[in-house]
This record gives sequence, C-alpha cells and structure tokens, in this order.
Amino acid sequence: MSFKQRIGTVGLGLMGSSIATCILAAGHDVTALVKDESEAAPARGRILGFLQELHAEGLLKDPPETVVERIRITADVARLAGHDVVIESITEDVEAKKAVYAALETVLSPTAIIGSNTSAIPVSVLQAGLQYPGRLLGIHWAEPAHITRFMEVICGKDSALEYAETIVKLAEGWGKEPSLLRKDIRGFITNRIMYAMLREAFNLVENGYATVEDVDRSLRNDLGYWITFAGPFRFMDLTGIPAYLTVMRDLFPDLDNRQSAPEMMEKLVASGAKGVSNAQGFYSYTPESAEAWEKAFIDFSYDIRKLAEKYPRE
Repeated sequence: MSFKQRIGTVGLGLMGSSIATCILAAGHDVTALVKDESEAAPARGRILGFLQELHAEGLLKDPPETVVERIRITADVARLAGHDVVIESITEDVEAKKAVYAALETVLSPTAIIGSNTSAIPVSVLQAGLQYPGRLLGIHWAEPAHITRFMEVICGKDSALEYAETIVKLAEGWGKEPSLLRKDIRGFITNRIMYAMLREAFNLVENGYATVEDVDRSLRNDLGYWITFAGPFRFMDLTGIPAYLTVMRDLFPDLDNRQSAPEMMEKLVASGAKGVSNAQGFYSYTPESAEAWEKAFIDFSYDIRKLAEKYPRE
C-alpha cells in the first residue's frame, strides 16, 4: 500500500478537522465526508488555521494555503470509492457510527480499512453486523490530533492483525508514536489508567483530604515532570523496582474502588458546566481567562512535543 495515497475521513468537527490536518501535513490528499455541504467552509477555515499553526512552529514546510487545497470535502459517500483507508470521527454513538460504516461498505472495496476514532466504545461492538468486520479497527487519537504524538490502534475480536499493522506503519508517517492493542478492552490503555487516577482524585477531594487545587498541583509537579519522558514501567526501572512492590502491598487495598460516578461530578455536569468551552468548570473562569487557558494548552502541546522529541522513544 502506498503511504502517499489519498486518505478518507468522516466528520469535520473540531477533532475531525484536527485529524484531517495531521494527515494533510504528512503529505496525503484527503477526501472528507460531511453530513451537509454547508459544513465545508467552516471546516476548511479551521483546517487552514491548524496548518498555519504547524507552519509557524516549523512542523510544516509547505505553505498552508497550498496544503489546504489538497482536501476535498463532500456530502456524497460515493466520493470515497477507491480509498484504501477511511477514518471516521463522529459523535460517540454506536448506532450513528454503524450507520456510517454501513454507508461506507456500499462504496469501499472489501479490503479497505475503516478506522473509528473512539475513546470508549469497544471495537468489537462496532464490528457487529458489518459485511467485512475484519477491516474495522479502533484508532484512538489525542487532542490536539495534529500536534500530539499519541495514538492507539485497537483490534476488535474480528480484526485482522495485518490491517492493524498497516495502520501502525502509516501512523508513524503521520508523526505518531502508535501503540497496538491486539485484544479489545473497554477504554484501551490511556483511558483505563487515566480514569483509575480520576477515581482516586475524586476520592481525595470528596473526603476532604485535599482540594482540587492541591490534587492538580501534586500531579503537575510529580507525574507531570516524568510522564512524557518515561511511562510507568520505565519509570520504575529508573527509580528502583523493589520499593514499588512494598508500596503496592500496603496501598492497593486502600485505594478507592467505587463502581458509580462521583457525586461531585454528577452535580457539576447537572449545573451545566462543560469546562473552558463555556467558562464553567472545577475552576472559576471569565470568558477571557477560559480563552487564555485554551491558547496556553495549544502552546504547551507544541512545547512538550519539541521536548519529547529530544529524548529516545524506546
């Protein structure tokens, strides 16, 4: 399979636009399927803005105005015929995603790979009912998709491993450092570990051990200092394995293992809070400070990528 072939995408929301940007910046042409042609102009503007960011950071050599011309946006699924890879990035809804796959299967060859950008839905669930379930994979991106090196490629119970290996190789050409999950599990790698951390973070706050600010401060200044350099297993190698076993034996029985969502979280969402997107969250924001935090996150994402690239991957 040529690694400069035209790639198909489905969905051009914020995440879909970021994914399309990543693929364009890697040198591919892109055909993007949207629900309605009216989405084309706003999406093209977002993508151009992302490309301009990459260019300003030295991560894109060609002029952004030239690169953005390589995306073709359409509401006609037939325009995806002949594509070897199509990546879906729509809402996290099983039936909506399956409707997309059913439409794709009317135009794609039986060996074309379909990737689903999902962070929570088991890939095996999405495969059910497909004509060719072996070609469907999970492709989990991180935000911002055009900046981060993260990617997880997930096999469902019916996925063909050779398709997954093709996507891993392709993703390396997109500037990613992909991880391959050979078996399907809900939440994959990072979400399972992150939500275990979040459960304990809520436990500490709700039971009065620390404030939201305290928890954030401790994690930023400990975990935040090493996690880009080394994952947890490498970090244990670097800092001495035996001590961790001692702590595990003592601490594991005491960790929170609740099965329900935290009451604090339920109340916050019920109040209408969405985070910086509507200036309501765990912290207090003005519209201006929320916008400043969003910009700071983008700036940090570029900075941390540059720092990470100075050190060995393996």
